[in-house]
Amino acid sequence: MKTLILFVAGLLALPVLAQDYPAREIRSICNFAPGSGADIIVRYYSDRLAKLVGKPVVVDNKPGAQGMLATDFLAKSKPDGYTLMITPASSTLATAPHLFKQLPFDPLRDFAPVTTINTLAFVIAVDASKPIKSVEDLISSLKNKTGHGLYGTGSNTGQVAAELFKTRTGLSTTYIPYKASTQALTSLLQGDVDFLSYDATWASTQAEPKGRLRILAVTSAKRSGTLPEVPTLAELGFKDFDITPWWGVVVPAGTPRPVIDKLAGWFNEITRSEETKTFLARAALDAFPGTPESMAALLKSDMERWGGYVKLAKIEPQ
Repeated sequence: MKTLILFVAGLLALPVLAQDYPAREIRSICNFAPGSGADIIVRYYSDRLAKLVGKPVVVDNKPGAQGMLATDFLAKSKPDGYTLMITPASSTLATAPHLFKQLPFDPLRDFAPVTTINTLAFVIAVDASKPIKSVEDLISSLKNKTGHGLYGTGSNTGQVAAELFKTRTGLSTTYIPYKASTQALTSLLQGDVDFLSYDATWASTQAEPKGRLRILAVTSAKRSGTLPEVPTLAELGFKDFDITPWWGVVVPAGTPRPVIDKLAGWFNEITRSEETKTFLARAALDAFPGTPESMAALLKSDMERWGGYVKLAKIEPQ
């Protein structure tokens, strides 16, 4: 009887919890170091959330292990809505099981999705001084090279995008890894590699106004709002080609649904604002509002897809 009374009392308390939330400051966990590109995005959204809710939203940077330290911290946090994470969830959650031999958390079981917030296209780019004007030109050029040439990238996503491109074209182009985008650019301009597979945030800064790169295509299903004139690989005949990293907001599993719904409403309000769209466009990101259900479905489907992609790219789990 006592257990039943406590259960009913808990149910009655949920509307009150949602109505009063937040009653104090919210902790916003960041997977990456202060001053990084990811940190800038987290701080932007955290600042706008604070203005909406009227309570401080304090960013807590926990870099390390490719974002896994912060993710694990969130998984073990109290599920009361006062600790959340704004994160590149397609990598920190969806691909993590395929990139690490052991995870201290379960991406589906230990978190409650709140909403998606933005997407980022990757691109296929070449030296702007070369006569290669299209993906068709690039394929033709590579097929005339011994071993079909070389490509460079500095991330798992860039590698997967390029390897999928190779598979669809019958190329055997060799992958050259780079720790820094500046090194990759130097190699490209010196003719040491034939193309780069990089995120649109960096590549767009080298294309215009610097004129160092020529972006031939984006890897996302839809054209990038920042690069509206650049076709998708799907448009160019690569059916269903879609490599689109995305960001989302998550809280610990067990967070009350009324609290999740309030957070989703606030984050979507931020994402849909013209101010945010302008902010995202500067980083070649596109607004991507959603729901807890749409984010959960995307997380599950991307986990399944990326298992195949990691095997295709022959990426060894760490």
